[in-house]
Amino acid sequence: MGPKTTENLKAAFAGESQAHMKYLIFSDKAEKEGFGNIARLFSAISFAERVHASAHHNVVFGVKPTASNLETALGGENYEVETMYPDFRAAAEKEGEQGALTTIRFAFEAEKIHAKLYARAKDAAASGKDLPIGEIHICSVCGHTTEDGAPDACPVCGAGKGKFRKF
Repeated sequence: MGPKTTENLKAAFAGESQAHMKYLIFSDKAEKEGFGNIARLFSAISFAERVHASAHHNVVFGVKPTASNLETALGGENYEVETMYPDFRAAAEKEGEQGALTTIRFAFEAEKIHAKLYARAKDAAASGKDLPIGEIHICSVCGHTTEDGAPDACPVCGAGKGKFRKF
């Protein structure tokens, strides 16, 4: 594939991925405001944007075996923990951005757990086995991730047990 087409599809992948997430966020807001059909519209078009992003990704990057995908995911999580969020935190501290510091802390704490989970999954896949894991619970406020059941209060943000989603 030519360099301009590759660049364009990478940009399209990023844009479609952001639209997918943005529309899910808009759907949640519309639902909370009582606009069920508008929420459904945002959700449906969010799915279409995901389809577009997936197609662009597959053309540019392909889909590799799970062991390779876990290596990629682990690298991304480690980058976020070791470089990205510490740098972002330093900039937010310098600029006195308390809201940003909160969301950065939330993400940073979750990413540390995600890296450990991906490392375990990578080891399991390398030995030809699936990851032995039970229910995963994610805090819908901060993203705290646990496989020990939903706590009564999130240890990162303090949200109650009802804010956790089970996977």
